[in-house]
Amino acid sequence: MKINVLGVSFDNVTMVEALSRGEELLQGEGAHYVVTPNPEIVEACRADAEAMAAVNGADLVLPDGIGVIYGAKMLKTPLKERVPGIEFGTGMLEFCARNNKSVYLLGAKPGVAEQAAENLRSRYDGLIVSGTHDGYFSNDEEAAGWIRESGADMALICLGAPKQEKFMARWGEATGAKLLLGLGGAMDVFAGVAQRAPEFYVNHNLEWFYRLLKNPSRIGRMMKLPLFLVHVAAEKRG
Repeated sequence: MKINVLGVSFDNVTMVEALSRGEELLQGEGAHYVVTPNPEIVEACRADAEAMAAVNGADLVLPDGIGVIYGAKMLKTPLKERVPGIEFGTGMLEFCARNNKSVYLLGAKPGVAEQAAENLRSRYDGLIVSGTHDGYFSNDEEAAGWIRESGADMALICLGAPKQEKFMARWGEATGAKLLLGLGGAMDVFAGVAQRAPEFYVNHNLEWFYRLLKNPSRIGRMMKLPLFLVHVAAEKRG
């Protein structure tokens, strides 16, 4: 079942259900991709028709931000729960490690994907990382070729939104991967370059506040959350 929040059609799934679907896609035929929109990405989609089409064209659209959960509730079409992209990603990496599936890491600054690969191999015994590349490239078709040549079953595409969503929509099939995950800043976390919020903030849906405390320059981006809720309220009135 899909839940529409400001034009973005979210899958109404729990984390367990999302992972089950992800595993099916990874073991199926053809190329598939997963997106994890938060309020900032929803706002980007409202301003960019190509981004909206790329997000809604995904095989799984997971509600990453707590603001999306609040928005859906305000619209009286509640979602089951928040499904954080990084947690979905780690669940899929665990599945790959258990089932001899290979992974390609694309994105972040030079050296970050390589460090992430090293950390993930240590964390998940048996994980096959078939290749890595940073996000600083100018030819998307060439980047898709790197993934295809590696023979990866799954690819983490961490280019930031909406670039990663557009890349997956346009080049997913060309990568040869069965499943592509758009995970934004997750590569930095996997590499240890950035830290995820402590458990207290995660459990109380305050990761956004922790990120703001750590990096006050994010205030401009954080203002997308109240703007998103204003737009939700207007849609509810309409």
